Amino acid sequence: MITLKKVATKKEMKQFVMFPFKLYKSNKYWVPPIIKDEIDSFNPKINPVFKNADGHFFIAFKNGKVVGRIVAIINWFEVEKQRIRKMRFGWFDVVDDIEVSKTLLNRVKEIGVENNLNYIEGPVGFNNLDKTGVLTEGFNHLGTMITWYNHPYYKDHLEEIGFTKEKEYLENKFKFKNVDADYFKRASSIIKTRFKLKALDFTKTKDILPYIDEMFDVFSSAYSKLSTFVPISDSQIAYFKMKYISFINPEYIKFVINENNKLIAFAIVMPSFSEALQKSKGKLFPFGIYQLLKAKKHAKDVTFYLIGVHPGYQNKGIHAIIFDQYVKTFTSLGIKNCIRTPELEGNEAIKKLWKNFKPTTHKRRRTYKLDINATIL
Repeated sequence: MITLKKVATKKEMKQFVMFPFKLYKSNKYWVPPIIKDEIDSFNPKINPVFKNADGHFFIAFKNGKVVGRIVAIINWFEVEKQRIRKMRFGWFDVVDDIEVSKTLLNRVKEIGVENNLNYIEGPVGFNNLDKTGVLTEGFNHLGTMITWYNHPYYKDHLEEIGFTKEKEYLENKFKFKNVDADYFKRASSIIKTRFKLKALDFTKTKDILPYIDEMFDVFSSAYSKLSTFVPISDSQIAYFKMKYISFINPEYIKFVINENNKLIAFAIVMPSFSEALQKSKGKLFPFGIYQLLKAKKHAKDVTFYLIGVHPGYQNKGIHAIIFDQYVKTFTSLGIKNCIRTPELEGNEAIKKLWKNFKPTTHKRRRTYKLDINATIL
């Protein structure tokens, strides 16, 4: 018999966070989270996302053993302000037992019905800064700290239950040697002169912080037309600063400003922490912090986390300025591989942005949808 337990204590929350460590214990492609950070991110006293969203955390048990977990999510800004009556679910992990998946997703459905929502979509997080999508291709590629990894049967479970594909995401990578440095140097010079723009590089994190609020203004303007967009609050931006900026090498953050010193474009790249996180097994101490600091300084693979251009400057080649900056930085650091975070398959603008880098699609992932009144099979 399968039973559900709603997480209510610190001990239960640790059980929730630790379940994937058991599920993927022998999997060489799964990348663990930092346990403390994961637990903190689910704490309403720490993470301001809970000011605008509800998260119901559930653990599934069978014969006394943990066999699954899920978070049922309602983003109230999305529901009330954007009029998108969506029930979200995320952090979905299960053993290969379809009945476990049915039990967990039925509970999500019940919460959606109780709140008069129209449909369920997942796996997704609370907003655009969270992980998204169930992996459907690319199981033999190393995960990243900003994506979920899962077993192939997750897709089968969702489809057998009655969920249908909602959004498709591609993950691409390219060799840094594919970048035409001379082209971006020439293009950058022309575009900066034509539009009176200036590139900003950094060596100290403290010099970046004054621009973060403005960066999120550009982020919101650039991404607001996407179907997945949900606004980010000021308190969430402050939380982002605290949680992530110290993780990122200052030289991996690039800004472009106009003649009035207004930020009009940005990009954030992170060194790959995947192998370091695997070695640390989710723990910062005693040796995890050393592995992360080592990766931050010496990793030869990087992940493009966020990139955005203000709508008023789109289709003007502004990305050439950013890539010219990265060419200089990556050359000096000996970077070899560039990995991109999941991008919507139908995002033609992003396809044009990357076409000259000879990218290869190494992973696919998707979100699934179910009408709230549908019967879970």
